Amino acid sequence: MESFGQVLLYLIIALVVIVGIVAVIRAVRIVPQSVALVVERLGRYSKTLDPGLHVLVPFVDRVRAGVDLREQVVSFPPQPVITSDNLVVEIDTVIYFQVTDAKSAVYEIANYITAIEQLTVTTLRNVIGSMDLEQTLTSRDQINGQLRGVLDEATGRWGIRVNRVELKSIEPPPSIQGAMEQQMRAERDRRAAILTAEGIKQSAILTAEGEKQSAILTAEGAAQSQILRAEGESRAIIQVFDAIHRGNADPKLLAYQYLQMLPQIAQGTSNTTWVIPTEFTAALGSIAQGFGGTPGTPGIPTPPGGDSPSDGPRPAAPVLDKPLLQDPSEALAEAQRQAEAAVADATSAGTRSGEPFDPSHERGQRPAGGTTPPPPAPPAPPVG
Repeated sequence: MESFGQVLLYLIIALVVIVGIVAVIRAVRIVPQSVALVVERLGRYSKTLDPGLHVLVPFVDRVRAGVDLREQVVSFPPQPVITSDNLVVEIDTVIYFQVTDAKSAVYEIANYITAIEQLTVTTLRNVIGSMDLEQTLTSRDQINGQLRGVLDEATGRWGIRVNRVELKSIEPPPSIQGAMEQQMRAERDRRAAILTAEGIKQSAILTAEGEKQSAILTAEGAAQSQILRAEGESRAIIQVFDAIHRGNADPKLLAYQYLQMLPQIAQGTSNTTWVIPTEFTAALGSIAQGFGGTPGTPGIPTPPGGDSPSDGPRPAAPVLDKPLLQDPSEALAEAQRQAEAAVADATSAGTRSGEPFDPSHERGQRPAGGTTPPPPAPPAPPVG
């Protein structure tokens, strides 16, 4: 009997110890940060435990539920919604909400996540039903604002605050998507064609402006060139004629100029006929006369005007410092030297002008048989 009593005593002591340990465990609660515990006492709401260490009455107080106070993100599956133009679109929504009152979230609604989902679907259908497809695709901010206002007002009594509502995707029917792609492609092609036409227009305008300016500058350059060329030729002609009249060129210079022109007449492989001017015979006569020949003899032409030793007295020829050259090569060299001297005299005399024209200077330049008018008589000296 004594052994049985001792065993029973030990069992009672162990049971008391176990009950004490369980009571202590149930009485002490540590609540983590951003979590709220709803405590019931004898089946009725007692209090809400904030983060920290708390002591409950064992077997009297009971934790009903723990509520997460952090902001939560819930993504709902696509929902079919009909627009005002009778098109069915699939819309995905994302809700950002936060529990602000743990007691209301536990006692005012059985499952607030499901309630938020259903409320979002019904509100979304009401909002999208008043818009067409074009407005639905371009009015996301407006739709988000309307959904947030309706959800926040409905969930406020549940102790929940809706922070944001986002439309993750809007998927129109495949046929509508194809039509929209064609429309966008046509619009982009139109814009590309307009930009191309504008570029071609600008390029043509710039090209025409450039050609216009180039033509103007070319014409101005050509005009200036012609003016300068004409002025140069005019001055050259004036200087040459002035030098000839002032220098009183003799027939030998003219004959030498004719000899210089003969190689130019003979240039070219197709020249089989030479056209010799009529003044050439007069030039030969001048050459022969200059080298001491007698005009009118066989092989020596007669100068124009019938001038010959028998026609009358001729002016006395200037006395040369040296005797006449008999060798033709020496005579040609002498003629070249005299021609160079005559050119130098004509060049130095080109700057002078004002003397009257002497018709006797044309002698030897007229065709054979022509006559040269006599020079005008000099004015009579005044009587003193």
